[in-house]
Amino acid sequence: MARSFESSGAPLARSAMAFVLAGGRGSRLMELTDRRAKPAVFFGGKTRIIDFALSNAINSGIRRLAVATQYKAHSLIRHLQRGWNFLRHERNETFDILPASQRTSETAWYEGTADAVYQNIDIVADQAPKYMVILAGDHVYKMDYEYMLQQHCESGADVTVGCVAVPRMEATAFGVMHVDEDSRIVEFLEKPKDPPGIPGREDLALASMGIYVFETKLLFDQLRRDAATPGSQRDFGKDIIPFLVKNGKAVAHRFEASCVRSSAEAKPYWRDVGTVDAYWEANIDLTDVVPELDLFDRDWPIWTYAELSPPAKFVHDLDGRRGEAISSLVSGGCILSGASARRSLLFTGVHMHSYARVEGAVLLPYVDVGRGARLRNVVVDRGVCIPDGLVVGEDPELDARRFRRTDKGICLITQPMLDRLG
Repeated sequence: MARSFESSGAPLARSAMAFVLAGGRGSRLMELTDRRAKPAVFFGGKTRIIDFALSNAINSGIRRLAVATQYKAHSLIRHLQRGWNFLRHERNETFDILPASQRTSETAWYEGTADAVYQNIDIVADQAPKYMVILAGDHVYKMDYEYMLQQHCESGADVTVGCVAVPRMEATAFGVMHVDEDSRIVEFLEKPKDPPGIPGREDLALASMGIYVFETKLLFDQLRRDAATPGSQRDFGKDIIPFLVKNGKAVAHRFEASCVRSSAEAKPYWRDVGTVDAYWEANIDLTDVVPELDLFDRDWPIWTYAELSPPAKFVHDLDGRRGEAISSLVSGGCILSGASARRSLLFTGVHMHSYARVEGAVLLPYVDVGRGARLRNVVVDRGVCIPDGLVVGEDPELDARRFRRTDKGICLITQPMLDRLG
């Protein structure tokens, strides 16, 4: 029989399980997700995007975790195996990686976010959690889920939906909630063209964070009902949540009520880095003197796979050939050999050769920047070898012909793009 933690005054997180949905491609990231799912995309110099949701769960006190994967999952699964294998069954901790494996049918992969949980009901039931915290694996934020669990219990909701206030017309890419004065959701709209505003703040809308809290038994009942419903898309945002809004009690949980901030963070931070522009901006923002996201907060660490690497190295000290980094983050194993980085983020093992210059550059692991190359406002994929003397960021028309260039002028560079240049 499962132990009741609420009666003993222990945190609700101890009787909860976090289920992370990490199967999506993230097609708006273009070629960055050609070989990896969006949650596996690198972020912040050392981490992957999925590390934020998982770290939030661990830091909140949740010790039972599961991750459902589907699209091009090898990179993600390898990262999870290397970086998240410290949870121990002997301490009542579990960590399950759940690839789509045709468990309920010989032909069925995960048909939607709800179906990803439905197909693994037996695995979840073995852990006997009283509460389920369903998480999207592709957002960057710090949040204590204990506060959301407490609100769920106190409100008597069937489902509690995490939400963040965004400019109203930016909410067209999200599920949007229309709430009353008591935060009860009266309408849930998936990617509406004209999102409803927040009462009293019509310039803002409440966007779903893809975070849902249920009592496990109620969730199982809803998943089974939905699986038996003809025409359902088997999706939380399109099916499960709208049904409970109409037929049950759905309550909104405001992100600002449970966001985690250090003394250096002035306001709640949540980002959907779902486009190349948003991804570049979120990474480059970390180079600010006081960034909006504090990755140096030791009270709420972001766990990840810490690759063994030597310290970063800067060599040569001649005019025009000086190894230096200004307003930049430089990870272990990087070598700036007579090269300069300004307002840039260099992941593990980047090597920049003499006279190379980068500014506003996000260089993923093991990028090699050739001698005399000049790169400005770029994202360079893992392992790419930039040829000697290549110039990007100075001729928009030429850049657009050779690389993936966004409307805001950010160039995404991959090795196949360079190979086509001959």
